[in-house]
Amino acid sequence: MNRFPLLIIVLFLFSCTTKTSKNTVMDLSAAAFDTLINGKKTALYTLSNERGMRVSVTNYGAKIVSIVVPGKDGEPADVVLGFASVADYVKYGASHGATVGPFANRISGAAFTIGSDTFRLPVNNGPNCIHSGPESFYRQVWEAHQQDNQVVMTLHSPDGEWGFPGNKTVTVTYTLTPENELRIDYNAVSDKPTHFNLTNHSYFNLRGEGNGDILDHVVVIMAGEVTPVDSFMIPTGEIKDIRGSSLDFTTPHPIGERIDREDPQLQIASGYDFNYILGQGSPEPVFAASAWEPGSGRYMEVLTTEPGIQLYTGNHLKGTEVGKSGVAYSRRTGFCFETQHFPDSPHQPQFPTTLLLPGDTLRSTTIYRFSIK
Repeated sequence: MNRFPLLIIVLFLFSCTTKTSKNTVMDLSAAAFDTLINGKKTALYTLSNERGMRVSVTNYGAKIVSIVVPGKDGEPADVVLGFASVADYVKYGASHGATVGPFANRISGAAFTIGSDTFRLPVNNGPNCIHSGPESFYRQVWEAHQQDNQVVMTLHSPDGEWGFPGNKTVTVTYTLTPENELRIDYNAVSDKPTHFNLTNHSYFNLRGEGNGDILDHVVVIMAGEVTPVDSFMIPTGEIKDIRGSSLDFTTPHPIGERIDREDPQLQIASGYDFNYILGQGSPEPVFAASAWEPGSGRYMEVLTTEPGIQLYTGNHLKGTEVGKSGVAYSRRTGFCFETQHFPDSPHQPQFPTTLLLPGDTLRSTTIYRFSIK
C-alpha cells in the first residue's frame, strides 16, 4: 500500500541527483597537480573574475585545465575537456588544453630543409610528424609565475630538441580579463633559423565537459577558403573556395548538420579537421570564429592575430580517457578552435611563412571570449 509513494519519492530524489551531477562543476584539487616530473615541480594556477568566470591552468604542458562560465540559467559549467590530476595528464592524450609546439599540426615526411640542411623530426602520424612529436612542448614542465589574474609560463628548448634547430625560448601568458576573455599571448625567439607554429589545443563543450556531444553547437568561421588535404591529412598546396559546401561556416550551421555527408574531405578526416584561411594575419586580434550552444546559451568567440584556424570536432576521441567529472570522452564530445599558421608550411612556400630567424620575435595572440546569447 505504501510502496508507490515511496517509489515516487525515490525517483524524485534520483532525478534531482542526476540533474545536480550534470550541472555540478568539479572542484579541482591543487594537491593533485603538486608533484615532480623529471625533477621539475608542477602546479595548478587559478584565475577568477567578478562575472563568475574561472580559469585553471597547469605548467605541465602549459595546459588549460578548466574554464568555468555561467549559462543563461546562471548555473556554471566547465566548458573544457580535461583531467583532475597531473597523473591523468601524463597517462592520457597529451593534447588536451595544451600549448602545442614548436610546430603545431602536421609536417609531411617528418622533416624540413632550411638552406642546405635537413632536419628530421619524430614520425608519429603515418610517415609524417604531428604536433612536433609525442614528447614536445605539451609533455614538458614550464617555469611559471602568477600575478593577480595572469600566469606567465616559459620554456627553454635546446638546439636539436625533437629535431628543431636553435636554442629556443618560448613564453605563453594566460590573462583573464574582467570582460570574460581568456587572452593567450605567445612569444618565441631562436638563435638559429627554425620553423615555429604555436597553438592551444583545448577541446570545448559549451554544454559542459562530460555532458554529451557537440553536434548541436552552432559555428561561424570567417573564412571562405581552406587548405584541402590528401589521404594523410597533409595539405595538397591548393587553396580551395568552400562557400556553399559542407565545409562552409561563413553563415551559422550546427556542427552535426553536415558532418557525415558524403563529402570526400569530410570522409578523409572522419568529420571536420581542416585549416580555415582567415587571411595573412593581423597585428591585433580580430574575430575569427564563434560557437553557440542553444541549450545553455553559452557563446564563445575566438579572436586572433593568426592567419588560420583549425576546426577539429573530436573525431578520434575513443572513450578511453576519463575526464574531470568521471565521464569518458567519446567521439565528438569536444571541438577545437586551433588558431595557427597553416599545416605543412615548411613545404608550401605559397603559405604564410613559419620561419623564425635569429633576432626576430614571434608574437601571436588568441582570445577566447565568453558570453550568453
